[in-house]
Amino acid sequence: MKFTIDEIKTVHQKVKSGADFPKYIQQIKNLGVSHYTTLVADGNTKYFDIENNFVETGKKYDVLKIAENVNIENFKTRLKLHQQGGTDYPTFCKDCTENGVEGWKMDLNKMTCTYFDKNQNDILTEQVPS
Repeated sequence: MKFTIDEIKTVHQKVKSGADFPKYIQQIKNLGVSHYTTLVADGNTKYFDIENNFVETGKKYDVLKIAENVNIENFKTRLKLHQQGGTDYPTFCKDCTENGVEGWKMDLNKMTCTYFDKNQNDILTEQVPS
């Protein structure tokens, strides 16, 4: 494995809002991350290399309850606000929980971010700006 969790955390510390996200993605891609999955409930993120080896952050905060029903339109509104730098990460995670978003999968090769619900159903896929 080319990267460590400490290297990823160092890069992640520079992210202040969703507006910083594209640069962050490019930096961890350069480290050798091919994809990762984040769970909103406790903040754990697994970072994978091309051979599917992974490192993970572990639980970052107390467990949050994810809403049973997805409110995709409200989530899209809150996501756009976050991407424009209007909310911080904890607020975005709260927005996810309130709108039924369990987490997201980032594919750094396709440069896509796919959000999923509690049943692991994909509910929204976006292209990440490069």
